[in-house]
Amino acid sequence: MNRVNGNKHIARKRFGQHFLKDPQVLHRIVTAFAPRNDQNLVEIGPGLGALTTALLERINRLTVIEVDRDLAAFLRERFTPDKLTVLEMDILKCDLSEIKRLNPDKPLRLIGNLPYNISTPLIFHLLQRVDLLEDMMFMLQREVALRLTAKPGNKNYGRLTVMLSLELDCECLIDVPPTAFDPPPKVESTVVRLRPKTVKNTDFDKAHLSRLVAAAFGQRRKTLRNALGTLVTSAQYEVAEIDSSQRAETLSPDDYIRLCNASFR
Repeated sequence: MNRVNGNKHIARKRFGQHFLKDPQVLHRIVTAFAPRNDQNLVEIGPGLGALTTALLERINRLTVIEVDRDLAAFLRERFTPDKLTVLEMDILKCDLSEIKRLNPDKPLRLIGNLPYNISTPLIFHLLQRVDLLEDMMFMLQREVALRLTAKPGNKNYGRLTVMLSLELDCECLIDVPPTAFDPPPKVESTVVRLRPKTVKNTDFDKAHLSRLVAAAFGQRRKTLRNALGTLVTSAQYEVAEIDSSQRAETLSPDDYIRLCNASFR
């Protein structure tokens, strides 16, 4: 069994573990996050507790979610229960409403150095309860960060961009080199801030929109006419004022909403 001895821990590939170690990067992240004691703060994937420690230098207590049982045990030994609540669970299977019950009067603020192999499905998972969130600040693979913030026509613009833009405002904050981690990942990283939109368009069927966007970007080299097949008729393209000879990456999120409303039946 893999045990944590002091700060010695062999990173587990199946959990996508790359532990943040650079004190300057940690300082910049915590400064940008600006945690306060009157907030409902949760760290995802604390690992060996470098970011945890930096956060607890600013606040009195914190909740963390850790799937690795050895690291969870290590964190319980390192920090006292009055400072740190350790929830040993898989965040992908976690019900955010259960976490919020620990502090029901405040929306959740999430922070974490996310395992890159789960970052996209995790963000989609968290979107299911965006109503419980104040904001999120995550370390992501730079490629994913660029996809979150891409504009129509950009090569990074895709399904993730469109679906998140309906619910969240996204911005890239801090670029982080591989040398800031142990072990260093093979990719560059970026810290992003995600905030639920204060004003958003809800006048569409989410399930149908999701189908349209998935189908369009599933065959992004094809025209919309070919990629969407029978999902949208010629007449419906006209109603939505969308040229069916365009490709998926040329449509804005508002274009997809119009296409969704025109073709929903």
